[in-house]
Amino acid sequence: MRDDGNERTISDADLNTLVAMAQEGNRDSLTALIRAVQDSVYHLSIRMLVRPEDAEDATQEILILVTTKLSSFEARSSFRTWVYRVAMSYLISSKKVLSREMGLTFANYKDDLLDGLVDDRAAKADDLVMMNELRVACTMAMLLCLDLKHRAAYVLGKVLELSHEESAEILDITSDNFRQRLSRASKKVQDFTTQYCGLANPDAPCSCPRRLPAALSLGRIGRPVFYSGGNTPDYLTVQQEAHSLIRNLRTLKLQQATQSFTSPRDFGNTIYQLVNRT
Repeated sequence: MRDDGNERTISDADLNTLVAMAQEGNRDSLTALIRAVQDSVYHLSIRMLVRPEDAEDATQEILILVTTKLSSFEARSSFRTWVYRVAMSYLISSKKVLSREMGLTFANYKDDLLDGLVDDRAAKADDLVMMNELRVACTMAMLLCLDLKHRAAYVLGKVLELSHEESAEILDITSDNFRQRLSRASKKVQDFTTQYCGLANPDAPCSCPRRLPAALSLGRIGRPVFYSGGNTPDYLTVQQEAHSLIRNLRTLKLQQATQSFTSPRDFGNTIYQLVNRT
């Protein structure tokens, strides 16, 4: 499993202790518990929704649900798995999320990518920061072409690298159904990436250097949001590593080559206050 949040620094035993104390009404334990999982919830949300403002809003709603449902947690699975289950239920079925879906498809995403490409196939961009921003934004947005159920399977199985069994439990489906969803989603993402992305296939029509001028002028990217340095691989490193992999691993490399997104807000006290208003 990839390390995608601060909760990975807290042992299961310590989490269970916090859960037990929070269930007994200990405010400090509840605050610590929310802080322990908020980064993982935000990371999951942004990989599902892409837009940071939507991910932040979803994170707050999910953490409120975690708090209000906490009394129902019976430790039949790990607390982390239970939190992901609450989060995915919200991210797949909430009316707010569904109303914000853009109806993006691989067909119209292709049209957008190919619109305004620089003619020179050997074009090189000097701004490596913005090229990396474009790389991350593009690979993340590509998943919006999947419907929410298949997007969830791909994010859990390929991006977060959870086991099929845990992913199936999170989505409340059988392991066979999860494998089928993941297989269908993976094939669609891999086929599209291989056909159109220059990082996965040097012969593909789109590349970050060719796409960058149009992406900037059309407002597809602006100031760096998805690439802030830190644990995000830089553009040239990803390019070199992707080209060294066999073809069917390149798509996975690109989807995983993002930072571990951390929550932009500290929800610990905020969530406690929201659910205890009188």
